[in-house]
Amino acid sequence: MRIHWPRRVFAQVLLTQVAITTGVIMLVTGLFLAPLRHQLDDQAMRQALSIAQTAAAEPGLVRNLTSTEPTPTGPVQAEAERMRRATGALYIVVMDTRGVRWSHTETEQIGKHVSTDPSTALSGREIMQIDNGTLGRSARAKVPLRDSGRVIVGAVSVGIAYDSVHTRLLGAIPGLLLYSGAALAAGVLAALAVSRRLQRSTHGLAFADISALLDEREAMLHSIREAVLALDARGRIRLLNDEAQRLLELDQEAVGRTLGEVLPPGRTSEVLAGRVDGANLITVCNGRVLIANRMPTGDGGAVVTLRDRTELELLGRELDSTHGLLDALRAQDHEHANRLHTLLGLLELGRHEAAVEFVAEVAHGHRASAEQVAERVNDPLISALLVGKTAIAAERGASLLVSPATRLPDVVVDPRDLVTVLGNLIDNALDVATLIEVELLAEGTTAVLRVSDNGPGVPPDMREHIFTEGWSTKESPAHRGRGLGLALVRRLAERYGGAARVTARAGGGAVFTVVLPEALSVRPLTEVGDLR
Repeated sequence: MRIHWPRRVFAQVLLTQVAITTGVIMLVTGLFLAPLRHQLDDQAMRQALSIAQTAAAEPGLVRNLTSTEPTPTGPVQAEAERMRRATGALYIVVMDTRGVRWSHTETEQIGKHVSTDPSTALSGREIMQIDNGTLGRSARAKVPLRDSGRVIVGAVSVGIAYDSVHTRLLGAIPGLLLYSGAALAAGVLAALAVSRRLQRSTHGLAFADISALLDEREAMLHSIREAVLALDARGRIRLLNDEAQRLLELDQEAVGRTLGEVLPPGRTSEVLAGRVDGANLITVCNGRVLIANRMPTGDGGAVVTLRDRTELELLGRELDSTHGLLDALRAQDHEHANRLHTLLGLLELGRHEAAVEFVAEVAHGHRASAEQVAERVNDPLISALLVGKTAIAAERGASLLVSPATRLPDVVVDPRDLVTVLGNLIDNALDVATLIEVELLAEGTTAVLRVSDNGPGVPPDMREHIFTEGWSTKESPAHRGRGLGLALVRRLAERYGGAARVTARAGGGAVFTVVLPEALSVRPLTEVGDLR
């Protein structure tokens, strides 16, 4: 029957850990038994050597060897047997210099030549070895036998039964296996616990499923138009998709770093870090209006989604401007009707010259106002914005004046940015003031925009707070949030390398000044002369 490898991650990990644990225990057991066997052999040989040395040191054994004959009842045999029984040795053989036995466990071997080579011991050296003899395999030692004059007169050979060594080795195996089994059981239980936890963490998925999910996640995260930013429990970025890199102007090097290291201090960093509560939080980053939502994760981190609402915000402001223009057109319609009625009355009364003067005066007033703006501001979008805002201001009972010092004859690099800045400043001023003055200046390639009003002004301690996202004293319209206009103005200024600030106006009110370096492209002198 063919054994199939399990597909689920926890089952594969369990089997792998059990196999590894079993293999390690078997290896350790083998590595322990191998030196144990050698150790037992060495102990047996040393024991035999010690008995042989003790026997060789017995003076009566040397005297009897040199003065008697090798017989089963001789004194050498009797002394050797006494020592054998006392030490538990397998045999103690005493031989003369010819290799003839004078003692042996089997008495019929006495008087015969030994079965192994005795030359080493008879030459004066002690030896230890595992060898086979007439009594079988044994751990043996041979020691030279010397008389009182240190002359070699024979040798003593002592053997320890190898079966006893083998028995000791086998006796140690059950205990070793018991410990090994206990270690194996503990390893299996630990592997089972790890696999169970892994099963919960992976929801019982297979490696192929996890790989497919990771591929799908990567494809999804980098293809959606919504920015996704994942943070760990320490606030470090662990995932950043392509849209998040674009909106936050980051790269993959930001992964692994904290928000404070890759983003400047401000509302955006506070919102992403979760220090601002709420859903659909609005923030401005790098001149873009973003909608942020933060969802905590089970490990203490969070996933933040960001949507680019810049275009929607601009459309909302254009909608506000359109509503204002509609109101202005309605007012102009009423005013035009009144003027037609006045003209009709003059004609019916026969005052034709007065009618002509009235028409000329009205036409000249509107034409002069538009021409003055066009002469001072070369860009058509900005000129149209000023003319339209003037009509809206008039409808609201306010006055919008273009400063006589206004001069913007150069080509604007991106007119939409200047329209955004100027439109926001004028809209804010129209909400609180009845007199607004606009001044536009060109200083080389730097555009300076200044809007002053006679409103309540801005207290000194609030002059920085009004440029933060979400700061507003007015109720939000239904289609968009408040507190973004001035924040967007400052972000645009900073993107150009400039600044936006507010100061007090002489006589009361506020003066907003925005400096935009490199916002203009200076025309050649011939072209400027032609325009004039």
